[in-house]
Amino acid sequence: MIGRRITYRTADGVRIPGTWRHAFIRNGSYFLTDLFIYADGLIDCWGLVTIEEFEEKLRTGWVATTLPDGAEASAHDLARWKFSEPRSRLTPELVVAEVRDTIDQLNQRPDSTGRCLAAVDAFLADRTEDNRAAAHTAFLAIPSSQRRYALGDMDSKDWPLRVLVAGPGGRTYLPSDPPVSQEHYDRALAYFEERARWRTERDARAPADGPAAPHAPAVHLYHSFPSKPVADPGHLGLRNDYPAPIAVEEVVYPSVAHAYWALSVTQPAVRSAITAADTAAAARELAAANVRREGWEHVRAAVMTSLLRAKYDQHPELAEILLATDDATVIYDDMGSAFWGDNSGRGRNWNGRLLELVRSELHMRRNGIPGL
Repeated sequence: MIGRRITYRTADGVRIPGTWRHAFIRNGSYFLTDLFIYADGLIDCWGLVTIEEFEEKLRTGWVATTLPDGAEASAHDLARWKFSEPRSRLTPELVVAEVRDTIDQLNQRPDSTGRCLAAVDAFLADRTEDNRAAAHTAFLAIPSSQRRYALGDMDSKDWPLRVLVAGPGGRTYLPSDPPVSQEHYDRALAYFEERARWRTERDARAPADGPAAPHAPAVHLYHSFPSKPVADPGHLGLRNDYPAPIAVEEVVYPSVAHAYWALSVTQPAVRSAITAADTAAAARELAAANVRREGWEHVRAAVMTSLLRAKYDQHPELAEILLATDDATVIYDDMGSAFWGDNSGRGRNWNGRLLELVRSELHMRRNGIPGL
């Protein structure tokens, strides 16, 4: 199961999502390490291997699932120890099955649990013995270590599932379970009928605070170097370097970028030179050649927020362009800053985030919601 363990590797400039899990490697003695599993089916097991090569490492014991009593082990730079009465629930077959499920999950495909639940739905819709047999086969294809989690119900665990697919008079996969009685089978059926009702109600329930993701396509504000305003700037007008003069405390700056860089320095002469710079790029260069205001990194986001509010308050035509982006994610490129720019996913995109914030404030005013 992936949970919160999300990572990635880069191959030919493409991010390959992945996750990881613990494992013991036997290389003379035993080493506790992490196996990284990636969506393209490769596994980093002290070197990238295919799933078939990984199976061979399990078969030969290089990736260990049994740990002999008294064997020496270590976790690099952490500790060394000897095993005393070690116990492991895993087998090579279980590990491979769990890894294959993980690869399906990383690709957002149904894993063995998803395929089993789909087969159960098919049986409940048409209760033939053939459909029950298919559901039973799909259930047993779930790694035994994961079956208890199949329903996502840690009170009942997999009891309703194993009883349903076994059928009246049948035997479950657990030797300790008695033959399935009609009473237990009816209880299992009632469980799934109630589960179906709950799922229908859940799916029909609208989120109280609206959708979690935007419905409008993302807006990408690419690098640009505008020198003068145009009649219909489109998204170009949303760039901080677009020449839309703003007044801040009786000083008029040619653009948000000019104002930002001027406010980042303390010397009045340098600030005046930045304000008078021909382009936003020239303003940045002048600021870069001088000392930043002390603690600038702690206030820069607040300063930028104020400047963006001023821009869209003072230029209603540009505010309309921003509002027309609806609820789209705004991706802002800034080749000079990984803080302000998204930069192909390598930056933090704070300019994009703040544009979305100011846009939300504009929507708030347009809808007559009083400011707080």
